[in-house]
Amino acid sequence: MTDVGEVITRVHHEEWARVIATLARRLGDLDIAEEMAAEAFATAVERWPVDGVPPSPGAWLTTTAHRKAIDRLRREVRREEKHREALMVFDTPEPLGVIDDDRLRLVFTCCHPALAMEARIALTLRMVGGLTVPEIARAFLVEENAMGRRITRAKAKIKAAKIPYGVPFREDIPARVIGVLAVLYLIFNEGYLASDPEKEAVRGELTAEAIRLTRLVRDLMPADGEVAGLLALMLLTEARRTARVSASGELVTLGEQDRGAWDRELIAEGHALVRARLAAGQAPGRYQILAAINAVHTAARDIRDTDWSQVVALYDQLVRVDPSPIVRLNRAIAVAELDGPQVALAEVDDLPLEGYHAFHAARADLLRRLGRSEQSRAAYDRAIGLAGNTAEAAYLIRRRDQLSGP
Repeated sequence: MTDVGEVITRVHHEEWARVIATLARRLGDLDIAEEMAAEAFATAVERWPVDGVPPSPGAWLTTTAHRKAIDRLRREVRREEKHREALMVFDTPEPLGVIDDDRLRLVFTCCHPALAMEARIALTLRMVGGLTVPEIARAFLVEENAMGRRITRAKAKIKAAKIPYGVPFREDIPARVIGVLAVLYLIFNEGYLASDPEKEAVRGELTAEAIRLTRLVRDLMPADGEVAGLLALMLLTEARRTARVSASGELVTLGEQDRGAWDRELIAEGHALVRARLAAGQAPGRYQILAAINAVHTAARDIRDTDWSQVVALYDQLVRVDPSPIVRLNRAIAVAELDGPQVALAEVDDLPLEGYHAFHAARADLLRRLGRSEQSRAAYDRAIGLAGNTAEAAYLIRRRDQLSGP
């Protein structure tokens, strides 16, 4: 007998974004689309165990949600005006087939330039990426309540300004692509190293979907260097996925990974993209530089073969483009390999990253290398308390327990 609960869970995972995208185009209101989709799934939970699973669950959900939305619009005082707006969006011609993927359409739709960049990214991660508010807050290094308010304000601005949720046309894409790339990068990062301790440390479904969508964006904008750079960055990072967690469930750092387990096809594709961008002779952006850094790491047969001078030089370029504390932290880690832990520690200690676990983990490692075990242990304790998943916590605990002294 069919397990209806399992079917509903699978359909939710596979159809959620498509149902919302379809409704958003028809109704012109993403909030209503999301609410109606949720109501449709709730109805499915009640009816499918009795009536049976329909032959086309996704179509059933879309139709049910659409009917619920129409009923809601009719009940509202301004139903005529809202109905006309919905029909206008529904009757808007398709954008010449520019974006054929429903999920990517919705990403571009949510990344409306009328919203502040951080607001559009956060909103899209919530509505399309499926990330929770706590996960998004951790990605931005802000408090959960603050992120929740930011998303609520973004929704309120959309309603107040009557920003249409129409599918963007070709001329809209350049103004939105920066936000779209940021969304895809953060989705990939959440898959690369999950911030939720209740989930798997590495979430392959998220990294795979981020790569798939980025490939589609590159099909739309083949000459855009940052699109190519982001795809290369994702491929070179994804190539190491199977080597990043041990059989015991502990995170494995770059220096300890089995490089023979890396995916050489993904590395070759990523390197080809990086070389193509270098040959273009254009000033690289953030994602292109990050991809180049990863190309240096994946070109080395052993951690000892890494060209750290080149890595630091690339980070110097990146700091000029993106002088954020996290970029400076990663640069300092590379500096430690080139100039020693004392130089790196001086740079790390100046960074305003007290609530970021990787900051404390980096300090702990540098202090350990300097023989300052007591301070290193305290930094490890702080990093463990802030760690986002059990695999990373297990690694940090092992490193802390290897320290000598009291």
